[in-house]
Amino acid sequence: MQIFDSGKVYDFMGKRFVFFAISLFLFVGSIVYPALKGLNYGIDFAGGTLIQLKYFDVESAPLGAIRAKLEKVFAGVTVTEFGTNDEVIIRYQSTTDNLGEDPGKYAEKLLADTGKFEVRRVDIVGPKVGDELRQKGVMALAISLALILVYIAVRFEWRFAMAAILCEVHDVIIVIGLIALLRIDVNLDTLAALLTILGYSLNDTIIIFDRIREDISKSKKARLHEVINEAVSLTLPRTLMTSITTFLAVAVLLFWGGDMIYSFSLIMIVGIFLGTYSSIFVAAPMLGWFRFNVDAYRKMLAEKEARKREKESMRAMYENGQV
Repeated sequence: MQIFDSGKVYDFMGKRFVFFAISLFLFVGSIVYPALKGLNYGIDFAGGTLIQLKYFDVESAPLGAIRAKLEKVFAGVTVTEFGTNDEVIIRYQSTTDNLGEDPGKYAEKLLADTGKFEVRRVDIVGPKVGDELRQKGVMALAISLALILVYIAVRFEWRFAMAAILCEVHDVIIVIGLIALLRIDVNLDTLAALLTILGYSLNDTIIIFDRIREDISKSKKARLHEVINEAVSLTLPRTLMTSITTFLAVAVLLFWGGDMIYSFSLIMIVGIFLGTYSSIFVAAPMLGWFRFNVDAYRKMLAEKEARKREKESMRAMYENGQV
């Protein structure tokens, strides 16, 4: 499918300051808003108990009655609908250590007069375990970024690596800002979505960087802006088709996957758009920030190729008994 003219070069770099301004606004806002409002940690990271109830023979669960019963026993309890009107999620900070018995059975006794229901799920995470999971989650993100930095620095060079890392940080921070804005629970599913977004965004960035490196070797253009415009224009059809097909797959999960993976799917959809945007309008233009020089890079590639040919020549001479 041909969406764009394959021979046309679009002036992405000419609009780079506009997109940098947009990114800066979103990035700063995504730092300030969570700092002021905080993140809504789920059971995985905050610790506590989660109970899912399914009511029968009613159009909607009696949220008011459930909340009134629980507030007499627990402080800070939250009661919300889950998916349908007859399913309820109950969250509170206490664990089995406080109750002395199974939370599901305790809920059955405490809420017996609110209607006919069954306990469908009970999740319990102690506060120490929650803290440990939260620390390991942050460590997982940090290690992922560090490994990405090393990989790209080895495969390309340090300027590409720094541009890619800043792009990845840009994506993660903005997604976290959205999570805070929509009050999405921060749990292991959220962490999995963030790590998936890192991989998706990095893949797009690597494709564009590969094309830039190839164009530097083959193109006669001397200015970095011209090389980037040409490289991004050539990869644009592939980038958009990949993003569209991935979006369609995740959209199916969002609308028909159920409430268990709704937050994950929503974060992934935002990450797809953001990863595509940042790989085109953020990652490649950042090379100019680090004073990337096309002529110097061509010279380095030429020297690398000369060393490679010399090694191959020496190996051939050795194999022929000339050395």
